[in-house]
This record gives sequence, structure tokens and C-alpha cells, in this order.
Amino acid sequence: MKGIKSGRRCLAPAVFISLAVLLTASWASSQEVKEIPAFDKDDRVLILAAHPDDEAISAGGVIQRALSSGARLKVVSYTNGDNNEPAFIVYEKRLTFRKGEFIHMGEVRKDETIKAMRYLGLSEDDLIFLGYPDFGTMEILTKYWGKTRPFKSFFARSSKVPYPDCLSPGSPYVGESILGDLKRVIIDFKPTKIFVGHPADTNRDHRSCYLFLQIALWDLEGQIARPKVFPCITHVVGWPKPRGYHPELVLAPPQALTGVVWEKLSLTENEVEKKRGCIAFYKSQIECDPPYLFTFARKNELFGDYPILALSSQGESAQDGGIEDTLSAVSYTNKDNNLYIRLNLRRKIDKNFGISVFLLGYSRHRAFAEMPKIAVTLGILGMRIKEKRTPIIIKDARYAYDGSAILLKIPLAGLGDPDYILSSARAVRLGYDQTAWRILKLK
Repeated sequence: MKGIKSGRRCLAPAVFISLAVLLTASWASSQEVKEIPAFDKDDRVLILAAHPDDEAISAGGVIQRALSSGARLKVVSYTNGDNNEPAFIVYEKRLTFRKGEFIHMGEVRKDETIKAMRYLGLSEDDLIFLGYPDFGTMEILTKYWGKTRPFKSFFARSSKVPYPDCLSPGSPYVGESILGDLKRVIIDFKPTKIFVGHPADTNRDHRSCYLFLQIALWDLEGQIARPKVFPCITHVVGWPKPRGYHPELVLAPPQALTGVVWEKLSLTENEVEKKRGCIAFYKSQIECDPPYLFTFARKNELFGDYPILALSSQGESAQDGGIEDTLSAVSYTNKDNNLYIRLNLRRKIDKNFGISVFLLGYSRHRAFAEMPKIAVTLGILGMRIKEKRTPIIIKDARYAYDGSAILLKIPLAGLGDPDYILSSARAVRLGYDQTAWRILKLK
């Protein structure tokens, strides 16, 4: 980082070594996408859907194959999808902002899921609805823990689970509620395989569902055998194409996402056709964008995850991909009890916007609710740090910036001396997370 200086000191450049392929590189066509392991009668398969319809479009084939193999299944809806105002307007043919109408839409989407899953062979007893706020779960993960006023959903204007037949009706919209429900489901069902949203999905609920699951599994280490996790990618800009029902086409990995270890489930013609029939039950979503959901009824289903970035304390680093328009790479290094983050920029940042970095620490020796949830924003006002929603100062935190790269230093003590860190970066002006959430493991 020669020539990059902060207001107090220049940060050492030597700690960074590139160890991974960038997110923005093209997909290597020669890379083989292997089949996921076959299901058998001893499998217990949990489908963790961010919204009603995700279980069908991401794992409708999985459900059919697992049932035909004699496996046990549970489908969990993380939210009831009650904040989709465009779909509400198209489906109900009217504009409304009344709280009760959005709760009604959540009930509509729940009923669609029940009918669609019954069509595939599941009973209502195999379905669990959690009822957490559509488009609010990432806010809860990063900001709403402990003694705090619960999160309030924007359209439904609820601060607790409003559906009487959900797993925990009336539970406040705080992190402890979501984490507690997920752990309860996992302990009761003891899944061997879990299908869940992807940490690079552009939908925030898909991302947070993945993150809450990781936290739950860490908390349950030693209590259950760790299941195999299969993240399902759904929302990527410009992917998949062409839109619409094309059962003759393969669902290929998005070119924008490299570094992911991909797997697939190849489907028979009958399985693809039945998946299409299952998707057709989600009328409230289809009417808003008729071709979209059927795009996922193709010759295979796609799953993949990023490897954990292991950071020793000897100054080795690991590199993540970046934002196509702003960041070309993000590198992480653990040295001298400090986390160093280097953000390489494609272009000079508009000083009125800048970059935010999210750092959620996890420790085996401390409840996650008590661990710091840090957001560092670098922009026109310099470096600002928040712990959840409260501005704080972390002693010895520093940053350096010269228009082409940023180097950020955060003492690990300020993150709660974690065993793991969940991290992501975003361009503030874009309004949503841009880099995939990555798991950093500190050895």
C-alpha cells in the first residue's frame, strides 16, 4: 500500500498476499460441476426457504428425489413474504398500505406453499412457518439483539410474528427469536442435509437466512451431528437467461460468481415437468412477472458455497471477490491481534458515498447476542463505527485511503476476540450488500 496514509500513520502493506480467484473473473467452462450425494432412506432433509416459493424454485427437484428415496423432509418458511407490494398490487388488483392487507398477503403465500408442497407429496405437518419480516431479517441480524425495541416491518408494520399458526406466534422481531426458532427446528428434526439461501444472493433475506443458519450450527456443535449445507443461488443480476420455461436448458453457474464450489442435482424430464406444475401454484408471484419463476424449472438444480477463509495469526491473508462496479477484491489478514482488510477499488470512490464493511464476530465462549455487530463506514466524514445502531469508538482502529485502495485495521478485541467473523462489504450508495458474506476463521 505504498503511498497510502491515514491521518495518523501509514499502515504496513506487506501483510497481504492474494490467495483466491476474484469474484469478477469469468467462470471457467472446464470446471466440472459434480452431482450432489444421492439421497437415501436415512436422510433427513431440511429445506430452509427465505420466502414462500423459494422451496419450489430452488429445491423442487430435491424434494421429489428425496421423497422417492424414502428420506424424511421438512420445509421451513423463514418469512411469509408479506412485504412484496408490487406482487400485491398485481395479484389483488388494488393499491393499499393497510397493515392487515399485508398480513393477508402473507396468508395467501402460505396457502400457496401448502398446496404446492402437497402436490409434490408433502403433508401440512411437514411444513413449518416462522413468520419473520420479509425484507427485514438482515436488519435484525446486524442491529436487533439484547434489550432493544424490536424491529418493525415497513409495510406490515408489525414488530412481532403476527401469524397465529407459526412456530412461535407473538415472538418479537429480534435476533434471539430467529436464532432460537432455527435451533429448535434443527434439534427436533436433526437434519442430515440442509438446503438454504446463498451468501451471495442479492436478496437480503436469502443472505441472512444462510448466516443465521451458520450461527445456529456453531451453537449446536456437540449436540447434533453437523449436517451438510447446500446453499441455493436464486437472485443474481442478469441470471439466469433466457427467462421462462425452458426444460431443455441447463442451469449453469452465474459467471459473476467464481470461487464457489458448485454442485448440481440433474433432473429427469418427469421431475422437471412436475417442478413446473408445483411452481404454478404460486399465482400471487407469477402474475407480477409471469416468466420468472418458471425459469428455474430446468434440467438441474444448482448449489454451491464459498470455502471458509482461514486466517492464521502469522500474517497470511485470504482474498475474497468484490463488487463489479466498485471493488475488485477484498483481502483479509490476521496479524498481531488485528484484523486487516484491504479493499482494492476499480475507480475512485465518490467521497459523498464511500464503503461500508460489516463484521459480526462469533465466539464459542460467549453468546452471539452479546458479541459486537460492527459496521464501519468510510466516506465524507472519515471513519464511522457503529455497534448495532449505536456509534462507538474502537481504540486503535485505523484506515488509509488514496483513491485506489483502502486499508482498514480493526483490533480483534473490538470484535469480541472471535473464533469466526462473518464479513461483507458494500458501496453505500447502492443501498444493498454487494460482496458475498464470507466466513473468516481465526486459528
